[in-house]
Amino acid sequence: MKILHINQTDIGGGAAIAAYRLHEGLLAQGLSSKLLVGEALISDSRIEVISQNTHLNDRLFRLNGRFGLLYLNIASTFDIPKHPFYQEADILNLHNLHSSIGWFNYLALPQLTKNKPAVFTLHDMWSFTGHCAYSYDCDRWNKIGCGKCPYPNEYPNIYRDNTKIEWKLKDWVYDNSNLTVVAPSKWLAEQAKASMLGRYDVHCIPYGIDTEAYQPIDTQKCREVLGLPANQKIIMFGATDLKDTRKGGDLLVRSLQSLPETLKAETILLTIGSRGEQIANQVGMKVVSLGYLNSDRLKAIAYSAADLFIFPTRADNLPLVLQESMACGTPMVSFDIGGVPDLVRPGITGYLAKPEDTQNFRNGIINLLEDDNLRKQMSINCRDIALKEYALNIQAQRYFELYGRLIGECT
Repeated sequence: MKILHINQTDIGGGAAIAAYRLHEGLLAQGLSSKLLVGEALISDSRIEVISQNTHLNDRLFRLNGRFGLLYLNIASTFDIPKHPFYQEADILNLHNLHSSIGWFNYLALPQLTKNKPAVFTLHDMWSFTGHCAYSYDCDRWNKIGCGKCPYPNEYPNIYRDNTKIEWKLKDWVYDNSNLTVVAPSKWLAEQAKASMLGRYDVHCIPYGIDTEAYQPIDTQKCREVLGLPANQKIIMFGATDLKDTRKGGDLLVRSLQSLPETLKAETILLTIGSRGEQIANQVGMKVVSLGYLNSDRLKAIAYSAADLFIFPTRADNLPLVLQESMACGTPMVSFDIGGVPDLVRPGITGYLAKPEDTQNFRNGIINLLEDDNLRKQMSINCRDIALKEYALNIQAQRYFELYGRLIGECT
C-alpha cells in the first residue's frame, strides 16, 4: 500500500505535526508513506514540495483575491497528477488545504480524486465554511450557506465578503469529488456530518502521539534541567503565539490576575511559544518562558516539570498540547469547547470551565493546585488514557484499515 499525504507543510504548525506523526506511524507499520507539501522544513526523500509559478499566482490573485475568493489563483495544483508521488500512490490523504498565503486550489479536488480514493482529514472547520477555520458562535455555514460573515478578519482573512460564493464553490467541488472524511475529534465529526461534507462517510479517528517520546519523567529532575525550583507550584501554558486571540492569551491573563496573592507568590507560570515573557508584568507572578520548542524531548521535560497544564482556548479541534500533556501525565484545565472534552475529562484528567468564564477557569486552577491527591490520581488517569486511546500505533492501524477498505472498493 502506497499512501500520499498532501498538506500545507511537513511540520510547520499543529495540523502539519499531526499529519507528520501519522506519516511516521504508517512507516512504523511497514507501509509506504510520502508527503507532497506546499512548504518543506525538513530534508527527507519522502517529502517533496509542489512546484509553484509564483509570478502567475500573484497575477491571478489580483483578480480573485480582491473579491475575497481565496486560493483560486493557485494553478499549480492541477499539475499534481503529473508528479511521480501522485502517480505511484494507491490512495491520497488530504490534510490542511488552506493557509495564510495559499498553496492549494480546492477546485482541483474533482480531478485529483477522479481515479484515486482519497481520505480528507479535517484539522479545523475551513473545509465546509465560506472562509474561516473556526466559526465560533456563527452557524451560517450550516443554516444558509454563509454570506454576511461576522468574522471576515478571522484566519484566513478576506478582503471582501463573498463567503456565500466560496461556500457554493466548495459545495460544487464536493458534489464532483470522491472523498471519505476523517475528523480527529467527536466535535469536529459532528460538525462535518451537519455540513456539506455530510454527503460523505465521516469517521472519527483521533490524532496519535508517540507515547515513548511523550511520557512522564521524574518531576524534580525535569525542574533541575530547566532551572526551576523544586518547592513551588508550576503551571504551564503553551501556544505557537501566546498573543493569538483564539488560544485565549487574554483569558489566561485575566484568570491569573484574579488568583489569590498567596497562591501567586508560591506559583510559577511556565510558558512555551513566542512572546510568553510579555505576560509576566500583566499577571503579577513569576513567569519562565522557554520560547518555541521543536524538540519532543524538551517538551516532555517541560510538561513533566509542571503540576498543571492550563489552556484557555476559544476554539479548537483536538489540541496537540493537551494530548502531549496527557501523555506526560500532567492534568489539565481548559474550556468546554470544541474537541477539548475528548481530552480534558472532568474529575478524571482535569477541569473543564465554562467557555469565556475566567472566574470558573481560575477556580479550576485553584482546586487542582490545592489538591495534591486529586492531581496524583489524574496524572495516572492521563497516562493510562493516552496509552489506551491515543498511542500512535492505534491511529496508524485505524487509518490502515480505512485505506484498505477504500482501495478494495475501487478495485
